[in-house]
Amino acid sequence: MKNDKILVIDFGGSHKELIARKIRDRQVYCEVLPFEKAASTLETQEVIGMILTGPTGRTPSEEAVEETKYFLTTGLPILGIGYGMTALSLALGGGITQLAEVAPHPLETTLDTSSDLFKGLEAQGQGWLDLSQYTKQLPSGFRTIGSSDNCPIAAMENKDKAIYGLQFHPESPYTQGGDVIISNFMDICGAQRKWKIEDYAVQAVEKIRKQVGDKKVLLGLSGGVDSSVCAKLIDQAVGSQLTCIFVDHGLLRKDEGKLVQEAFQGSGMNLVMVDARDRFLDKLEGVTDPEEKRKIIGEEFIRVFEDQGKEIGSVDFLAQGTIYPDIIESGGDGAQVIKSHHNVGGLPSVIDFKSLIEPLRILFKDEVRKLGVQLGLEERFVSRQPFPGPGLAVRIMGEITREKIAILQEADAIFREEIGQAGLHKDLGQYFAVLTNNKTVGVKDGKRTYAYTLALRAVRTEDYMTAAWAPIPYEVLDRTSRRIIEEVDHINRVVYDITSKPPGTIEWE
Repeated sequence: MKNDKILVIDFGGSHKELIARKIRDRQVYCEVLPFEKAASTLETQEVIGMILTGPTGRTPSEEAVEETKYFLTTGLPILGIGYGMTALSLALGGGITQLAEVAPHPLETTLDTSSDLFKGLEAQGQGWLDLSQYTKQLPSGFRTIGSSDNCPIAAMENKDKAIYGLQFHPESPYTQGGDVIISNFMDICGAQRKWKIEDYAVQAVEKIRKQVGDKKVLLGLSGGVDSSVCAKLIDQAVGSQLTCIFVDHGLLRKDEGKLVQEAFQGSGMNLVMVDARDRFLDKLEGVTDPEEKRKIIGEEFIRVFEDQGKEIGSVDFLAQGTIYPDIIESGGDGAQVIKSHHNVGGLPSVIDFKSLIEPLRILFKDEVRKLGVQLGLEERFVSRQPFPGPGLAVRIMGEITREKIAILQEADAIFREEIGQAGLHKDLGQYFAVLTNNKTVGVKDGKRTYAYTLALRAVRTEDYMTAAWAPIPYEVLDRTSRRIIEEVDHINRVVYDITSKPPGTIEWE
């Protein structure tokens, strides 16, 4: 793809996805890479600038400082944010000071608006500062372009070398003018803002046709947004050479298999429905570790696809709806693992296919939705809330049993129904129920019960890399709780999860 590329170089923090999304929003293509892998990319690909980011409250390691020294030799524009600014300071011979551990918080900040980085901003504003450590002595050739009462050097620049540092986080919604700062840095890099999902669709179709040739492709179709968009894209590229496999692994939402079958049977695509409930659930018997669950499910999916491929005959390619957050969260390209995704971290080492096709692997969730619209998918598919590939396996704590699955299916259906009837579904990114492994004492029909605690989860999000818990009206929660306890056996307590992402993840496992 012929696009300007910005690298977001990750030293292990949690801000990288937010920064990458802000850049893509400016129609500039970017990739997130761990700092150990960035050097090889800089040597082989067209890169026009770098943003350095890392964890809060930590001093850059010697390795991080040495890598930063290498980045400085490239002559490319560099923006260091938080940890990235202190790494730049150390690499350039400046000095930093370490304070007691302090969580980032908003502070009034004075900006030098003569700097290209702050063009178009007011001189006074609020910045989300990380003050656990900061630069106390400027490197040679730099000047201060931002300050606050607690942080004399909140921003620095060397205009001639196009190197900038920010102690506050422009990607944070609590920083005033943060989007403008990121946009200004794109201008400093000379970005032409050519990244468009419409162009991507055309290029992706051409790439798939070239890769597949006259061979056959097998796609695991879940009916969710990612796999549906992936199917539509590959269908446009190779048509009847694509066979979609819908696998019922016994961990679907209530009536999910029936709905998917009804939705895709009239699409013209080759669709095969596979009942694999027993083989999946037998493999999962006795397993409690969430990572092991994901890997078992991932491998069993592949085994099912291999079996179907042999029946179809001469299938060379396996297609998957892997998206960029899956890659990042699964530790792709050496990044830190948050959780393994069944279609990334769960893949077995030996796969009986020539190659994988993952046409969405560089897209964020909202970009996948835009692509779906571009491809002509119906609104009901594009706007569906995501459902994880491992299904209810990551929403059942502890061992997975058929009884637990049936309990959760019924409770989850009630919650989704109440959300829909209240008209809240359009404002929520995801909403679902989780069956915990905790049992508590209760009373039902005048008798003592000892039954499961069910958790309800609902979040608002734009990109699924961050999410805020949703303030569901009390009357909706009350009605949902009463219905679940009255209508579903083996549940006697319902709680609501008010954890945002980060620090939590959207799913519980």
